[in-house]
Amino acid sequence: MNKYTDDEIRNMKKIACQIAADYLGISVIAVRTGMRYEKLPIGFAIKNEDSYTDSWSYNIIPERLIAYKYGKINEVQVRGIEQNLENIIKEFTEMKSDLSFLLRGDE
Repeated sequence: MNKYTDDEIRNMKKIACQIAADYLGISVIAVRTGMRYEKLPIGFAIKNEDSYTDSWSYNIIPERLIAYKYGKINEVQVRGIEQNLENIIKEFTEMKSDLSFLLRGDE
């Protein structure tokens, strides 16, 4: 029996590693390690560089967590989505630059 429903996960503002572990039925260590080594595509693990200890922050994305639980997402898909988003952002940035140039009337 799950401790959390899909809707409860979707409505959480921040999902702790313990919540993700309970939801997936795995240990919190497995969640943290999987995210650190990019083997668990449910969000991002960021090492805090300005810390004297080996400190990490975790950002778990609700829809990724739910999709992973049901086997509807894998690392390749996530990387493809992220690459597509990066390309879209790059294209919009270039378009913004071009539009700014045109609006200024520079020649």
